[in-house]
Amino acid sequence: MADTVSLDFHKDPELKYLVVDRNVGINDPSVQAEWTSKKLIWVPHENHGFVSASVKIDRGDELEVEIVETGKRCLVNKDDAQKMNPPKFNKVEDMAELTCLNEASVLYNLKDRYYSGLIYTYSGLFCVVVNPYKKLPIYTEKVIELYKGKKRHEVPPHIYAVTDGAYRSMLQGMIL
Repeated sequence: MADTVSLDFHKDPELKYLVVDRNVGINDPSVQAEWTSKKLIWVPHENHGFVSASVKIDRGDELEVEIVETGKRCLVNKDDAQKMNPPKFNKVEDMAELTCLNEASVLYNLKDRYYSGLIYTYSGLFCVVVNPYKKLPIYTEKVIELYKGKKRHEVPPHIYAVTDGAYRSMLQGMIL
């Protein structure tokens, strides 16, 4: 994970688009307890793909849920509901770490990271990139130097980590 990097990502404006500040509420036990008490799940939504909802009544094959954003109650087939990850997994750098790895959780993680300016995310061996449709200061010489010679888990997700890993693998495979 990016915690091993010696640079202070949160004070450097160039690097704020690379890493999440994990000290801001994400690991707070009270946030976790509140999340658990709400019994939150993902339910399909016609406009937003999936939205968060709180389970109010379990009716066998159906769940009566309350949509968090609107407060509207509705019935959802249990098979259509998807589990939600605890808040400590918000904006996770590698989606393979999600405890509930499902379509809704993956989409939410990508959306949450994107709206925070974090366009790079790993999904196991793959680097997923969401086009920001604007220039970000994450392709500078300073950033290139940050990724040189580092293992993927030592730095935040970025195409430079992938390319440096490929370069090092290529050099190891060469016969000298």
